[in-house]
Amino acid sequence: MAALQLTLQAFLAHHGALPQVWGQVDCCLVLADWAVWLGNDDPAADLRGSYDSEEGCRAVVSAAGGLLPLVAGCAARAGWLEAEEQAIGVVGVIGSPAIVNRQWGAIWDGRHWLVRMADGFVSFTAKPFFVWSCR
Repeated sequence: MAALQLTLQAFLAHHGALPQVWGQVDCCLVLADWAVWLGNDDPAADLRGSYDSEEGCRAVVSAAGGLLPLVAGCAARAGWLEAEEQAIGVVGVIGSPAIVNRQWGAIWDGRHWLVRMADGFVSFTAKPFFVWSCR
């Protein structure tokens, strides 16, 4: 478990220092970026570059029926499995079940859900809608 914690810390430091670029480095693609960091194929390759603004991102999420179905599709293509528990490094969707624009992809650090915002990662205490292991 300690090795995964160190891997997560390295990812957070690296990814959190990158400037946000919609469609390349943003709150929706961070889960796929984490999966790639862990050595997986990019589960969101089809989404990269498909939008270049917050409005474009919202349109993609809305067209999918919300962030949960969008992430679930990426998870299915990548072969991610439903996580039995919130272990370090699992990914999930948190936020408002009823408001599509208030949902975020998040990574569990063992204590909080980490969400990629414009200036890096912010921690949240929330109940996830669904949790996957991308290892």
